[in-house]
Amino acid sequence: MKQEFPKGEIKSIKGRSFSIKGDDIDTDRIIPARFLKCVSFSALGEQVFADDRKELKGNHPFDLENNKGANILIVNDNFGCGSSREHAPQALMRWGIRLLVGESFAEIFFGNCLALGIPCLTASKKEIIKIQKLVDENPKQIWSFKLDELSISNQKETIKLNLEEGAYKMLYSGKWDATSQLLDEEERIKKIFKNLPYLNNFK
Repeated sequence: MKQEFPKGEIKSIKGRSFSIKGDDIDTDRIIPARFLKCVSFSALGEQVFADDRKELKGNHPFDLENNKGANILIVNDNFGCGSSREHAPQALMRWGIRLLVGESFAEIFFGNCLALGIPCLTASKKEIIKIQKLVDENPKQIWSFKLDELSISNQKETIKLNLEEGAYKMLYSGKWDATSQLLDEEERIKKIFKNLPYLNNFK
């Protein structure tokens, strides 16, 4: 099945959730360094948390049958710390993750996720533990994230989330997607390029 990636405005996300527990989960755990040599990001989804999954022999959250097809990941504090490799959010996205909710995120990881259209929202430690408990109790329940309300809900419980204003505006307007913006302005770019005086001097 062809995988759909985020495009344009991101105002809501709906789907099943699961959690990865623990603070300071770094990018080397998310995607080990040996996979950075790949010439394409396309296969990284299969390798996300590769070493952790090998160690747990099928009992890692990314291997559990209940979690397959889920698109919302609940994490704890300082998720995505360590090296700045963009392969980490790429691997998560290509596995199927479309939304991250946690206590906090490493700054560069947060920016790399935003550049891919993966919102990273935060809540207090108490609220995150609450969500993780609800997700563990019923992995089949559907959660709905609404950007304009900054909340995530399973219809019974609604948890308020936090997001910095700049990231909010980029997701709401679709301006997180630099490539699409560039393609949308193709004609204007061509016109400007054609009229650049230092290029015309060589004609």
